[in-house]
Amino acid sequence: MRIIIIEDEKPASRLLERKIEKLGFTVEIKLGSVEESIAWLSQHPAPDLIFLDIQLSDGLSFEIFEQVDVRSAIIFTTAYDEYALRAFKLNSIDYLLKPIQDKELQFAIQKYVDHKNSFFEFSDQINMFKKFIDSGNRPLYKERFSIKIGQQIKIVLTVDIACFYSENKATYIKTKDQRNYLIELSLDQVEALVAPDQFFRISRQFIVALSDIKDISVYSNSRLQLCLNNYKEEDLIVSRERVTEFKNWIG
Repeated sequence: MRIIIIEDEKPASRLLERKIEKLGFTVEIKLGSVEESIAWLSQHPAPDLIFLDIQLSDGLSFEIFEQVDVRSAIIFTTAYDEYALRAFKLNSIDYLLKPIQDKELQFAIQKYVDHKNSFFEFSDQINMFKKFIDSGNRPLYKERFSIKIGQQIKIVLTVDIACFYSENKATYIKTKDQRNYLIELSLDQVEALVAPDQFFRISRQFIVALSDIKDISVYSNSRLQLCLNNYKEEDLIVSRERVTEFKNWIG
């Protein structure tokens, strides 16, 4: 059986691959973006089974299949609410909630093996899921980030994040309990993944959470200065070109 993983978070992708291999299957390739997936799928036969993350670093994974005709079965890997997705199990479309549990993964693969001849065509699955999210059953934004710490994978909920920041060409998460975590994303990628009503890019170096803003004051040259509850290293400055948009954002 030919299996591929489409997942932009490298620690999550590696962990899923190890879990699949533990069950006796081999992952042919791991892809991490819409662009990369289009290029690979355009040049290779369609796999039997795709583990698909919905939100990738450069867009929704559905965009891949608007450009490439793929006939495969799909298992979504997602942070969508379990109740909202329950209907998909009834229609031979499976999904795995992150963090993925070993027993759930084994069940999903076995379900495919047992019923692969009756699985919906991939295009039908994509169209059904697109209708689901377009009807208002969201979010499409990340509710959690997986972070590799040594040999461990830590899950950080987005609601627990005070800010994202860039330092020495690397990107970090600062949590509300004063912890810092290195992530394998750029701030540009993070900005596209978090809910715009909850996070704002105040400068090239910082994306801040609305829930963590403590004080806002006027700063020199028509800029604004922010004080966060959980970022104590320095006060943060809203760049001049972003001040008007920031004021509109906070209402």
